[in-house]
Amino acid sequence: MIERTAEERDTVPTPPRSGWRPGPAIMVAACFVGPGTITTATLAGAEHGFALLWAILFSIVATMILQEMAARLGLATGASLGNAIRGLVPRGPARWALVALIVSALGVGSAVYAAGDITGTAAGLSGLTATDPRYWPPVICLLVGALLWTGRFRVIQWALSGMVAVMCLVFVTTACLVQPDLLAMGQSLLHPTIPSGAQMLTVGLIGTTVVGYNLFVHSSGVLEAYPRGRALARSIRAARIDTVISVAIGGLITLAILVTAAAAFFSRHITVDSAGALARQLEPLLGPAAPYFMALGLFAAGLTSAIAGALAAAYAVSTSLGFGQNMRAWPFRIVWLAVLLFGTISATFQTKPLALILFAQFTNGLLLPILVIALLVAVNHRRLMGAWRNGWLQNLLGLIVVAVVVLLGGTSLLSVFGVVS
Repeated sequence: MIERTAEERDTVPTPPRSGWRPGPAIMVAACFVGPGTITTATLAGAEHGFALLWAILFSIVATMILQEMAARLGLATGASLGNAIRGLVPRGPARWALVALIVSALGVGSAVYAAGDITGTAAGLSGLTATDPRYWPPVICLLVGALLWTGRFRVIQWALSGMVAVMCLVFVTTACLVQPDLLAMGQSLLHPTIPSGAQMLTVGLIGTTVVGYNLFVHSSGVLEAYPRGRALARSIRAARIDTVISVAIGGLITLAILVTAAAAFFSRHITVDSAGALARQLEPLLGPAAPYFMALGLFAAGLTSAIAGALAAAYAVSTSLGFGQNMRAWPFRIVWLAVLLFGTISATFQTKPLALILFAQFTNGLLLPILVIALLVAVNHRRLMGAWRNGWLQNLLGLIVVAVVVLLGGTSLLSVFGVVS
């Protein structure tokens, strides 16, 4: 039986309105469009042109499929993915081993990735203010901490929505200004190929979009945003619309970054080693404003990922350990505080804890296939899901995603040991 706290059972959100407005799925987009995604998409476009656009399209469709299942699981059962896993896995060593893996991968992993998010945010602020980026991590930590400390889901959701809107404005505008070859883009989307030497970039484009902790934050977030009971069917429909639109917006941002880099670098045979160099190539189009425009986008990307990543870690760890998802409870706050503090210290002193990075990569490579399989099992459970369990088409699409995720996880594990690079 799925274990739920009294607070999770008693929460009665406002009924969803007709049409679309940003919901919990906007946090999914905020999570996966961060400095890491910007760098990966920039390098992919600069080195291989439009050849890997199909990988972004696939990753967006795969994310929509998985996040829809996670949202439906949360609404149909009234419990988050963490609680669902605890209910499906029998008590004993197996359950505790899985919980330990979740805490290790998502807790430690989020802390390691927070360093990159805060560094990216600091770089954006440094570009906007012409100051030393080392001064900004403590300020960013206080800003993110103050927002999360409110414990108000809707406040956090709307803050992230605003930052995603800024990213969309910056990166989609620049993609339009470079006037990409639409025919070449269409050919890449319709004829998937992996150019020589692009294997890890392909894995990176998909792996930075299909993210394990997003399954936790989404299954928990829908319980904060939508009512159940008689409104369940309406809520699931609203969650589906939110998932498709929000994830598509995140995918559009990633696609725009790759397209801009392809036009600015690949077509001119210019080598690039960072996302920051993209601004210099845009100066003919944007003039002196180019560095500030791109710095604004990088700032928004880093800040959204820092907020959403810390929140996702708190949801994943707290619910998996059975503490529930009360955003104002100390177990919940301790997790995101630890993530933020570690990321801030690493970003301030510019340290790169290689052992922790490898550990996070290893555990996440191991965990993601397990989480996706557990999700697929849960949404097919007749007693838990009732009339809302998966149909044959949803299972077919889910199995295709599982196969790709297992391949990604295996590639990630092999990269840790230097077997692939």
